Amino acid sequence: MGLKVALQMDPIGSVNIDADSTFRIAHEAQQRGHSLFFYTPDKLGYREGRVVAQGYPITLRREKGNHVSYAPGREVDLAEFDVVWLRQDPPFDMGYITTTHLLDMIHPKTLVVNDPFWVRNFPEKLLVLQFPDLTPPTLIARDLGMIRAFKAEHGDIILKPLYGNGGAGVFRLGPDDRNLSSLHELFSGINREPLIAQKFLPAVAKGDKRVILVNGEAVGAINRVPLAGETRSNMHVGGRAEKVDLTDRDREICAAIGPALRDNGQIFVGIDVIGDWLTEINLTSPTGIQELERFDGTNTAAKIWEVIEAKRA
Repeated sequence: MGLKVALQMDPIGSVNIDADSTFRIAHEAQQRGHSLFFYTPDKLGYREGRVVAQGYPITLRREKGNHVSYAPGREVDLAEFDVVWLRQDPPFDMGYITTTHLLDMIHPKTLVVNDPFWVRNFPEKLLVLQFPDLTPPTLIARDLGMIRAFKAEHGDIILKPLYGNGGAGVFRLGPDDRNLSSLHELFSGINREPLIAQKFLPAVAKGDKRVILVNGEAVGAINRVPLAGETRSNMHVGGRAEKVDLTDRDREICAAIGPALRDNGQIFVGIDVIGDWLTEINLTSPTGIQELERFDGTNTAAKIWEVIEAKRA
């Protein structure tokens, strides 16, 4: 039996169909006989006991420039769907958090992927703190003195916003760098949130590995190599995706974190590994499944839907 699937995501008409993971997941669903309904997060709401969304039934095609058709728009009660995908990109701000509270009201009768309660309570740069043996030296702080002391201890550090994404606002501060105070002033003027600092890992020059897990099990990885002279390896800031195999250390990391992800409803997760160290656990809108499929033929989208279909059965 086909499932009724709603996609809460950024505008689908502008996605890169050769790279976007949500498009691949949705297209796989359609090929498996499931129906699709699309809406953006700003069209999600609550009214008189119902969680509603205004959007469109859609049909997808793998045709550049002609990849989506919309049926007439309408308002739906999301409790009448089998699956809702929580797939808008961060920032992980109060708007994002509010959507998780609303979707909590229909889950698990309607299966929300990933589980919104744990998306909210497992912030990507904070969840790794539960696994200190797997991570590089890390500091979460807003106080400049604490950050100075951390930099004095480790010399070469990465400093970035705690709730940032996509490589935005990521700075490397080497031993002789004199910009810490200015950066702290800049970040403090933007928001009241702490910063995250980690010891710089020289192995990033060889790549920042994205390991993909489905229901707590590693299914494969891609390597994201930064541009020459660039610290960040994120693909939308110029990082290059390469084929790579899982190492024993990768499998050790996945075995350690996998049960917590599976038991808390995190069906599709992407973790970041530099050298031998876990740096992030991405739950909100992980990417990389199309690159993995091109490199080694792993159909991650099918594996994801096998898990969802079993849960709905």
